[in-house]
Amino acid sequence: MARRAGVSPMTVSNVVNGHPHVRPATRQRVLEAIAALDYHVNTTARSLRQGRTGVIGLAVPNLDHPYFGLLARLLVERAAAEGYDVVVEQTGARREGELGAITRSRLRSYDGVVLHASELANADAELLRGEYPIVVMGERAYDEPVDHVLMGNEEGARLATRHLIERGCRRIAIIGGRLGSPDDIDVSTLRTRGYLRALDEAGIARDDRLVRVAVLGFEGGRSGVHALLDEVGPVDGIVGATDQVAVGVLRGLRERAVSVPDEVRVVGFDDIPVAAFTVPSLTTIEPDHDGMADAVVRLLLERISGERRADDYREIVSGVWLVERESTAGVVRIALA
Repeated sequence: MARRAGVSPMTVSNVVNGHPHVRPATRQRVLEAIAALDYHVNTTARSLRQGRTGVIGLAVPNLDHPYFGLLARLLVERAAAEGYDVVVEQTGARREGELGAITRSRLRSYDGVVLHASELANADAELLRGEYPIVVMGERAYDEPVDHVLMGNEEGARLATRHLIERGCRRIAIIGGRLGSPDDIDVSTLRTRGYLRALDEAGIARDDRLVRVAVLGFEGGRSGVHALLDEVGPVDGIVGATDQVAVGVLRGLRERAVSVPDEVRVVGFDDIPVAAFTVPSLTTIEPDHDGMADAVVRLLLERISGERRADDYREIVSGVWLVERESTAGVVRIALA
């Protein structure tokens, strides 16, 4: 192939292994030579030689969720730049699905797995440790240290609520939130903690009726705001626990002829692509998606290569920003202090 393409064997290897630093014209010549000679990589032989498959698993709760689609794209790009392929599977946000993803990754000899854990609890921490490389995403807390990358959920919700307060809101609800015990930790409880902190800091009395449990999706937001208005009455600010919830809130408010942002201001969380295209466009909390993807791949490759000691586990919390759009009025980006 090198002779046919007029390049060195190393260049062919770089193209075959997906290394990015090859000129497009050179890459095209090599790909044409591969096609003409009907070359196929013997992955089994390469795996035996290297002791690795060059494949990592990515297990997420739902593939049709915009946030997980964004996450998968970023991780696939980062992994490809390091010469790895990614196999993505769906766990259904079920404990057995998450345990099965770990088991299948081992049986298929993947070099490691990235698991977005929704249901694996503190008692399962030992399954996430050991020789097999696993990096956990998601908001579950573990007493035993694991390689863990997570969002700044509490700080982000605090920033969202503080923004509404600064815009003059005093009766602020959170839809998709949940009051929980100190040991009950997930996305909803963490973001509720941030919401409550902001109220406390502003001297605004808490009202547990304004913390509304809802399914974290479009319909959860729509039906949740209807229930809020029916059962509690008017509010002037709403934090959606996710952008999908917040988009559903916008729809529900329109169905009730409530104007956003004139009567109610709305903030979401995640900055999924659709947030910029709703009417009005959605103010939201933007996690450092790129930084999270970089951290996940770095932690996993350090495990795969043996660069870190077996007992050296890391937890990385991403930064968050407020992206202000029409649902609270204005177009400015404010970094969290």
